[in-house]
Amino acid sequence: MKKNKTTTTDKQNLRNGLLFCSPLLIGLGGLTLYPVLASFYYSFCNYPMLKPPVWVGLANYKTLFSDPVFYKSLGNTAYYAALATPLGIITAFLLAILLNQKVKGMAVFRTMFFVPSIVPMVAGSVLWLWLLNADYGLINTILRAIHLPTWMIPGWMADPRWSKPALVLMSVWGVGGWMLIYLAGLQDVPTELHEAAEIDGASAWQRMVNITIPFMSPHLFFTLVMGFIGAAQYFTQAFVMTNGKGGPVDSTRFFSLYLFQNAFMYWKMGYACAMAWVLFIVILLFTLLLFKTSARYVYYGGEK
Repeated sequence: MKKNKTTTTDKQNLRNGLLFCSPLLIGLGGLTLYPVLASFYYSFCNYPMLKPPVWVGLANYKTLFSDPVFYKSLGNTAYYAALATPLGIITAFLLAILLNQKVKGMAVFRTMFFVPSIVPMVAGSVLWLWLLNADYGLINTILRAIHLPTWMIPGWMADPRWSKPALVLMSVWGVGGWMLIYLAGLQDVPTELHEAAEIDGASAWQRMVNITIPFMSPHLFFTLVMGFIGAAQYFTQAFVMTNGKGGPVDSTRFFSLYLFQNAFMYWKMGYACAMAWVLFIVILLFTLLLFKTSARYVYYGGEK
């Protein structure tokens, strides 16, 4: 009798638990699981959105791997990821070290460097569109004021040679979030190790390389992974600053922007879904590679 009572209570608890979890489960299924499965199916279909999808097998993938714009967008994304991610990590790390000093009023400076990272992407992009304007932007106005030769003044977003470097420069402006992560990590670096090394005659650079960086390696690795994933999905800034065109001369047509264009401008949803799955596989493989090799350069406190 006691066993049956317990069983009934367990069933009631399970039912109540599922009832409380149902909003999350419905949201997960309707807003995440279904779109993922649907996009996988549509990647094998010709789906112009205004008509029902038609199964075409691997046709989208065959077209994709023979599309020169696909490779151009992939190259643009790789260029951005290879420059923006390490540059952002280095800048944020140096800022964290600088702002980790015990100086009066340091909280004000920390806030100043963090604020840009919480500015909405669209608003920040509009601001940088003005700063980088080749004719009347603030940056070029300053360069002209110091009498820099005309041929040395960048065209920024109007010049295909400078458009991607301009976006890389813009990305450094928003590294405040990473800076906070590094600041938190620096608090955990044992001060006694620095003191012992200083007594032994180690220079500041030696203490940085042999103590600070090893203890900070998990934080650096985390931002490396997240930075790569974010760079692979780079979209908003490129869309706003080029009016959704990815110019000039496709120099800022990043992978996610080209995916968006195919889905919502060219009405080729099946082709866009195929692109999305290729992007997913690239991100997955590169992330797995980073984790596979992380044991060589990531040190966790307590390890020998």
